Amino acid sequence: MFALFDDAGKFQAGRVMSEADSSMQIELDSGKRVKVKAANVLIKFAKPSPAEVLAQGAAQSAEIDVDLIWEVAPEEDFSFEDVTREYFSANADAVQQTAMLMRLFETPHYFHRRGKGRFRKAPEDILKLALAAIERKKQQALQIEQWTQELATGQCPQPIKDQLYKILFKPDKNAPEYKAVVDASKATQRAPLDLLKGAGAIDSAYQFHYKRFLFEYFPKGAGFPSVDAPPIKDELPLATVQAFSIDDSMTTEIDDALSVQGLGSGTVTYGIHIAAPSLAMAPGSAVDNLARARMSTVYMPGHKITMLPDEVVQTYTLIEGRDCPAVSLYVSFDEATLALKGSETKLERVPIAANLRHDKLDGVITDATLTGEAPADYAFASELAFAFRLARHLKAQREVVRGKPENFNRPDYTFKLMSAEGENTIGDGIEPTGREQVVIGTRQRGSALDLIVAEAMILANSTWGGWLNDLGVPGIYRSQASLQPGIKVRMSTKAAPHAGMGVAQYTWATSPLRRYVDLVNQWQIVACAKHGRTAALAAPFKPRDAELFAVISNFDTAYSAYNGFQSSLERYWALRYLGQQEITELDCAVMMNGLVRADTLPLVFTAIGADKLPRNAKVRVRVTGVDELTLDVHASVIARLDEATPADQGDAEADGEDEVTDNAGPLTLAIDLTESDPPAAAP
Repeated sequence: MFALFDDAGKFQAGRVMSEADSSMQIELDSGKRVKVKAANVLIKFAKPSPAEVLAQGAAQSAEIDVDLIWEVAPEEDFSFEDVTREYFSANADAVQQTAMLMRLFETPHYFHRRGKGRFRKAPEDILKLALAAIERKKQQALQIEQWTQELATGQCPQPIKDQLYKILFKPDKNAPEYKAVVDASKATQRAPLDLLKGAGAIDSAYQFHYKRFLFEYFPKGAGFPSVDAPPIKDELPLATVQAFSIDDSMTTEIDDALSVQGLGSGTVTYGIHIAAPSLAMAPGSAVDNLARARMSTVYMPGHKITMLPDEVVQTYTLIEGRDCPAVSLYVSFDEATLALKGSETKLERVPIAANLRHDKLDGVITDATLTGEAPADYAFASELAFAFRLARHLKAQREVVRGKPENFNRPDYTFKLMSAEGENTIGDGIEPTGREQVVIGTRQRGSALDLIVAEAMILANSTWGGWLNDLGVPGIYRSQASLQPGIKVRMSTKAAPHAGMGVAQYTWATSPLRRYVDLVNQWQIVACAKHGRTAALAAPFKPRDAELFAVISNFDTAYSAYNGFQSSLERYWALRYLGQQEITELDCAVMMNGLVRADTLPLVFTAIGADKLPRNAKVRVRVTGVDELTLDVHASVIARLDEATPADQGDAEADGEDEVTDNAGPLTLAIDLTESDPPAAAP
């Protein structure tokens, strides 16, 4: 005697060795003996063999007309044996019974399982929905197969091209577009990015980098909704100064300006004037929500995505020829010794006499003209000379606290994008295409005008940070415990020393049109200027305010991402420059872990052979290829340019501020080819 039984949803059959009231001992064809509950035994038979019953039953099952069974099945629960007799005959054999059992069991959308070989047919409306879903999955499977074949032959279906960034970086793993890419990648043994590139899904490497960034951080686009710049309602007094700003020609968000009063009097008042959008924008307002959603302006060569709409920026920017609302810090110094005498913060309208552009003046306003060693034939000559003298004094004081001089041994690189014909510089408001001619120049960090602006902003940010702390008003601070390697700058709501800057505390409050934390700090500073000792009660953000911590977290995430994107696009244009200038060899300095830094370009990359050389060794590297999509550089060391010294026996200790990683990491995809997805048509 043989028996067929249900083993947790799988049908098995074997020889009955013994039988009791509630169970059986059954021997399978493998020789294994199992104890089976009597309730799970569905068919007893004498012939054919168990293996033949299972094989022949499976074959006949596929031929059973399930629609006919559904039509004639009763409305109440029924046994598979009942419909077997109705469908085949009253004397249906074991193979036919097995076939019917399998057919009913494998069509749950037609027949609901009730246990112990019993079923109930599905209601008509539910059956129609189930059949429609099965048909959709079938069609989807066919669509996936078609797309897979097209990708494998080098063609990209439009639906996949439309979903490119979602597939690669934030995929819906159940989407047919994603499954087609995974299947095609496995079939062709090509990486997804390489596969899609070969199929024509990526028209432009530049657009790939730019649109990928927009997809992740600006999914609704980089434009702004229509919004009006709120007016400043405060009656602000007019300052008795003539202020000037120092920025480059591309800057439209002019946040800061300077003034100098009292030259020749023995006491000089140095004015640092910051644009005051906080006097008009309230926390939680429509314009504030726009700024908070972005957290910062995004910079890239030839283009930028501003934190605030242009019409808002132009309302509060410190443009020349206007009396601009400003938060002004006036710091008094002894003219002879530059000893600090005191400081005062005012809310006022500041006459902006000029917007100086350092890219046009770097060669005119120099250390020599500012110190009297050369003629100074330019506006604000005496004011700039005092500002430069003060800047060098302030820098020297910070370096004493810092414990070592600031290192400006590498230049800042500038990028200018030209049309393909070499005409018409691409400027703000015109999105680059990636095909422009790129001109890469340098500005030595720490130049005279840079130093003036940098020291003025450090003075303002450290002074205001101390003032907020003294009045018990929380702000957003940047601090660094020491200059030891691995000790990074952190943001918090409490004043703490910044070892890298060499100041007792440091905020960001001088770029409120470009950085959201500066705007937040300006709200707090304005409260101090208006209310003095009671400012803690009037300030928008109170001590331990959860909103401040949220701003810090969101800003840190966004600002890091924006800086990473800027570095990636600068690297893209540097690689374009190599091709446009037909550069195949570069002089470099060895860093760590096989990395080298180009001497004349903003490029850090891995070069074969560099890992065996000491840090700071000078080498010549041959560039054998670049990939503008992954931003990879393929290169190898071909010559050592400096002579080996005893110091070469070991690398110099890495400065904690040195950059020892590639300045654009590998392209990270979210697509996973190792997972095991179920077939698309599976129910």
